[in-house]
Amino acid sequence: MQLLYQTHSPYARKVLVFAHEAGLTERIEVIHHETSPTLRNEAVYAQNPLGKVPVLLRPGLQPIFDSDVICEYLDTLHAGRPLIPAQGEARWHALRVQAVAKGMADSGIAVRWETTRRPEALRYPPLRDGHIGKLQASYDWLERELDMNVDSPMHVGHIAVATALSWLEFRELPDFKDNHPRLAAWYAEFITRQAMLATPLSGDTQD
Repeated sequence: MQLLYQTHSPYARKVLVFAHEAGLTERIEVIHHETSPTLRNEAVYAQNPLGKVPVLLRPGLQPIFDSDVICEYLDTLHAGRPLIPAQGEARWHALRVQAVAKGMADSGIAVRWETTRRPEALRYPPLRDGHIGKLQASYDWLERELDMNVDSPMHVGHIAVATALSWLEFRELPDFKDNHPRLAAWYAEFITRQAMLATPLSGDTQD
């Protein structure tokens, strides 16, 4: 399989960390592609009509795109404990955490548009502030709701949160550490995992 990837995408990194945790990296060739809403990458568009990474290319089969969907697929390919619980409240908790993490990345990208990426005359501060509020509310929610006990089985929600927080830190977006001690301690421990160390963020968006 081939994974169309970007070294500064929190969504692509989530998939690659998931693949490491599932023991599948030897089956995946990672191919870097630069994409942005203003930079059309024809090779990516040929596989995903949204023109976004990550995209998983499978020999003889249709490509799979969207990080959540790719992780669902990868979870069917290994013999270990599922990283996406199959049923019950454990499943809904993991997916709910994943949704919050994805929303944090979405809001972080929106904040970047309204602070650094959009021409200054076109920026809209109320929109920036609204997305900062979403980030702060998400940090508060994770401080309360994320299962952080060492005995809690690691799941896709943990991977999604860690990769989203790492990207927010990488882009110097609103800090989550000062006022969220449980979350900060959990994050400091999680980023020492080999899957995180093997997938460092690097580079900048090319428009």
